[in-house]
Amino acid sequence: MRLSQGQLNLLERCPRQFQHTYLEQLGSPSSPEQHERQMWGTRFHLLMQQRELGLPIESLVREDAQLQRWMTAFASAAPEILAPDTNSQFRESEHCRTLQVQEYLLTVIYDLLIADDAYGKDGVLREAQILDWKTYPKPQNRRWLEQNWQTLLYLYVLAETSDYLPEQISMTYWFVQSEDKPQSLKFTYNDAQHQKTGQKLNRLLSQLTHWLQRYEQGEPFPQVAEGSHICDSCQFAVRCDRDGYASGAVLPEIEDEIAKDKLLNLATIQEVAI
Repeated sequence: MRLSQGQLNLLERCPRQFQHTYLEQLGSPSSPEQHERQMWGTRFHLLMQQRELGLPIESLVREDAQLQRWMTAFASAAPEILAPDTNSQFRESEHCRTLQVQEYLLTVIYDLLIADDAYGKDGVLREAQILDWKTYPKPQNRRWLEQNWQTLLYLYVLAETSDYLPEQISMTYWFVQSEDKPQSLKFTYNDAQHQKTGQKLNRLLSQLTHWLQRYEQGEPFPQVAEGSHICDSCQFAVRCDRDGYASGAVLPEIEDEIAKDKLLNLATIQEVAI
């Protein structure tokens, strides 16, 4: 089974919602507002990817005032990213990596990965930087993003699949829609965090294996406690007999995870016999 950060977040947040979404592939159409926000996010990601490939973007931003504003503001806030250091050894947009843990293939897609030699000619420790574009405002709660599986998994996979030590890896989120100017949140890494993430990941995947085995025997995945705020934004509230709580609102952060998961091939998810 191939898993992404969005699927891990959902599995940890509500196992029953994971079952409905990924095993049974149930869902409902996005609202016009949700669709528009996802569209803007996708267009900005494609714009940044095209620029990184050296393809012309002038016609794209000229025809789209919103993209032009975001790009102009981002170029002013982070010129070092758009005007890269030529000494960088590796730089790639939409960089994909996979890592097998237990019976699962974990997949990450970095919006931009910039990596130098682990040690430069001067012997100074170099850094591998993971960059991620967000088209929603910067979250007030840094702790929420620090504990999110996107941060945990992206850092963990790069440390496991490269020669870089955890201390040489960082991840920076850029929020291009912030009010005054684009803002960023940077997360550094270390070996203690790496070991802790590995333990947490293995526990969650072991739980998933157990739940899948029970699911094959006709037992559904666990639900969150009745009255949980998670049900407020869940499209499956009625199916789970939680219809008294459903409001239909979806947080921008969750929308972003859904959009990223669309980049992965859901057909690779192993079918589970009922």
